[in-house]
Amino acid sequence: MRYGKITKAIFNERPNRFVAFVDIDGKEEKVHVKNTGRCKELLIKGVTVILEEGSNPERKTKYSLIAVYKKGMLINMDSQSPNAAAYEALEKGIIKEIGKPDFIKREQKYGESRFDIYYEKDGKKGFIEVKGVTLEESGVVMFPDAPTKRGEKHIKELIKAKSEGYEASVLFVIQMKDVKYFTPNIERDIDFANALKEAQKAGVNILAYDCIVGEDFMDIDEKVEVVL
Repeated sequence: MRYGKITKAIFNERPNRFVAFVDIDGKEEKVHVKNTGRCKELLIKGVTVILEEGSNPERKTKYSLIAVYKKGMLINMDSQSPNAAAYEALEKGIIKEIGKPDFIKREQKYGESRFDIYYEKDGKKGFIEVKGVTLEESGVVMFPDAPTKRGEKHIKELIKAKSEGYEASVLFVIQMKDVKYFTPNIERDIDFANALKEAQKAGVNILAYDCIVGEDFMDIDEKVEVVL
């Protein structure tokens, strides 16, 4: 996936989930943060961040914060980019466990949930729930960075879909490169971790792929080991 016009800035502070203050060429600017997660290990005063300039003149903020440098590694933290990148990767057949579908649709309602992607391939129908991953510690990437009852609900709905004959997958899109493996964040949300294990036993695909991240793009690249 590609971004429009981007610029670099220095991060100052984040007073709430939606807003941050950054320094652009010596001038403080209020920007929109495209991630409602905590991201405390990423948004540290003084780090270099990447902003996308908005095209709507009616916007309250001119820029959106989309990526951050962490010890020299660029991490995309736009919560909308994993879905877009996953859709593009499916179109290209990059997700090996699924292949290249005959039909793909974003946002499909099922039961009491709305899954990120619905697809049809070789007469089979399937759902994919996409989760963006930005939390990294010593090369190990984890999800979630905060408790997510919504995420747990999605996993249980996927188990139900699988039992009804659908293909079902959870795709963790790791918004960075050069990581060791993915594992659920047991310390932050043991219930989500347990739901993942239950899903795997039920036949749901638990997939993780890393991304090639540039300042103005993010593309899904290679499979990453999943440790449950």
